[in-house]
Amino acid sequence: MTTATTPAARTARPRVEGDWLFVPAPQSHRPVRLFCFPHAGGDATAYTPLARALAPVAEVWALRPPARGGRSRHPMPPDFDSLAAAVTEAMAPHLTGGDGGRFAFYGQSFGALLAYEVARALPADRRPELVVAVGAPSPAEWSERETRDLDATELLTLTGLEESVRAHPDLVELALGAIRADLAVSATYRHRPHAPIGSAIHALAGADDPMLATTGLTGWAAHTRGAFDHRVVPGGHLLATVDRPGPADLLTSLLTSRPTSHPSCHPSSRPTSGPTSLPADRPAPAAPRPASREQ
Repeated sequence: MTTATTPAARTARPRVEGDWLFVPAPQSHRPVRLFCFPHAGGDATAYTPLARALAPVAEVWALRPPARGGRSRHPMPPDFDSLAAAVTEAMAPHLTGGDGGRFAFYGQSFGALLAYEVARALPADRRPELVVAVGAPSPAEWSERETRDLDATELLTLTGLEESVRAHPDLVELALGAIRADLAVSATYRHRPHAPIGSAIHALAGADDPMLATTGLTGWAAHTRGAFDHRVVPGGHLLATVDRPGPADLLTSLLTSRPTSHPSCHPSSRPTSGPTSLPADRPAPAAPRPASREQ
């Protein structure tokens, strides 16, 4: 299935919603709202191609982190918990979504962790129906990584973004500054055991990702009572970038498969459709520790 970009999506004027949110391709008919969380060092504009590719199925609302782009003068919160709280507060008024109030989260790398923790911070009846986590170990595994931390320059290279900015020294320094800000916040994250959320989780990894062992995706299953699935798709560490829409066809399929009810409304239920969903009468498996270099 190929996702077509509509004329309206190509010509709609992007808009900013407060300090924290950017809508690259506004839709007039209120489709499903997909909140997108950038990778370490990333900005909201990275999701512009994805927003255009998903129209008219979904309307992308991308997070605008501080310390970069149009928010270069805004300080990054001092730690992960403060960042998650600020994002949760900023998003709360916009979680009505469209299409009957439906909305979902999509996060890449560090953004996947932030998307999950924001979903967990929301009241159970206001959580997204789906969290798509790309290129990231599960929250329980994030704090247990045994590999060395990457510095900003190495991370810029491994994410494949160095080629996009190296011809412009000013852009390189801006990119490195944003990465350093996010790495500092990432280093403060500490996973706290908690009850799984009711939102469905779909974990993805690029087949050529140099930073994540794709066998570790199943660790995300322990963090949901809803449906769980995982898969490896073509691509590297970052699937959606300023140059590529990423997994638009897969997201279209996931977002057009309307659930019979919001999973968080029925915390005791766990849908079992799909080859990797867990039966309701089995506990989630212990999360394996992937060989991850993720930041």
